[in-house]
Amino acid sequence: MSPMGSHDSDAPVGELVTRASQQISELVREEMRLARAEMSRKGKRYGWGGGLFGGAGLVGVLAAQALAAAAIAALALVLPLWASALIIGAALVAVAALLGVAGKKQVARAGGPVPEKTIDSVKADVAEIKEKAHR
Repeated sequence: MSPMGSHDSDAPVGELVTRASQQISELVREEMRLARAEMSRKGKRYGWGGGLFGGAGLVGVLAAQALAAAAIAALALVLPLWASALIIGAALVAVAALLGVAGKKQVARAGGPVPEKTIDSVKADVAEIKEKAHR
């Protein structure tokens, strides 16, 4: 072949490579946007879960304070001192347990800190690119 003929056959390949490069760049930008959105949703769930865990901790501290205060509380006038402390402490422990369970559920719903949907999408994109490259 003449040098002119080989040059003409290189032009479409160069154009294809340029287009592929542009498409891959756009695909990567779209995947990054998707990852950002997914991580934002997960961050909100972790925020709620963390807040509920914080609430459980606060109520747990209040439970400990109530148990100490219950020893000298007015309920001791109606019930024996130990029974008054036990009733108040048990109620606050139950509230702390409920908040803890709710917080755990929120964190579990958020899933792992990895953008799973984005990773699946990238894997699908790579598989498609490989398939088209082998054609």
